[in-house]
Amino acid sequence: MKLPRDLAGGELASLLRRYGYEISRQTGSHLRLTSMSKGTEHHITIPRHKYLRLGTLSAILTDIASYLEMERSGLEEELFGR
Repeated sequence: MKLPRDLAGGELASLLRRYGYEISRQTGSHLRLTSMSKGTEHHITIPRHKYLRLGTLSAILTDIASYLEMERSGLEEELFGR
């Protein structure tokens, strides 16, 4: 599946709420999200840019899929399935 090229950092943060991620703080143009869904804290940082770069989005999705113990392709399908 192709990753979206027009996804903003704030939009990604909203999409990740379904996995238990909440914004814990914002420093400058970066959002820090925290999840406790697996019993341990997991933190990710998302740039709050108009459009996320593909490499940045890819790294964030890989990190989240690893934490959730699921395939990255499955995560992408659930988030961006069209």
